[in-house]
Amino acid sequence: MSRKSPGPTADSNTDNGSDSDSGTGTGTGSDNGRRRGRRALSAVRRWIVTAPGTYIWLTVLFVTTVLLHRTTPAFEDGTSGGISDGSSGAPSWDPVRPLLSGVLWIDGGHWIPYAVLFTVFHATAEHWLGTLRWLAVAALAHVLAVLLGEGVLGWAVRYGDASQSAGNTLEVGVSYALAGVVAVLTYRVPHPWRYVYAFAVLVFYGVPLAADGRTVTDLGHVTAVLTGLACYRLTRGARSPGRREAPSPEETERPAAQ
Repeated sequence: MSRKSPGPTADSNTDNGSDSDSGTGTGTGSDNGRRRGRRALSAVRRWIVTAPGTYIWLTVLFVTTVLLHRTTPAFEDGTSGGISDGSSGAPSWDPVRPLLSGVLWIDGGHWIPYAVLFTVFHATAEHWLGTLRWLAVAALAHVLAVLLGEGVLGWAVRYGDASQSAGNTLEVGVSYALAGVVAVLTYRVPHPWRYVYAFAVLVFYGVPLAADGRTVTDLGHVTAVLTGLACYRLTRGARSPGRREAPSPEETERPAAQ
């Protein structure tokens, strides 16, 4: 008489193994998905936290954009150009107003496209250069573009080459700073693509200035781009793209895998 071996049969083992593997696989896939989600959120948080200047500025612009949509046209008048009638009736030049107001609101009142542009260009430059040098490039580009643009406009109004109403031309300071930062990122692009990038930037901003319908704003954009390109010395010593940051204390103390 044959003796039956105790325990589950082969069929039951197979079924149990299949059920166990299926449950483990489902659990592992769910855990992996959660881990990937946490890593993605951590990467986004790190990107924002390590570019504080960019995202504080974006927050301010969001607030002023909301105000722009909810207030009267008199609020918009306070953000116009710096040419106005003096006490004698002659046009006077006041660049302080466009210098200050130009960086506090967005032309057209559309915040989301600028949020994307700030994330792509400003945040990248701030990570690369550090907050202080990034801010120096943006501020130089904005100030020089506004001063030159307002100076040319004031000269044209004073000598009758432009109408008095042209003195209220809106200065888009946010885009001036952006143009300067876009230009300085040329020095972050590796050779030989650096020259392709620089050429594309010059064409993008230069063509409107060369066209028949050129404006003071077009002149300001080109000025900002040239300012950004002139900031090469500020890029010396910046962290090279792809350079690994120093390990954290936890990573340093973590024992090597056996």
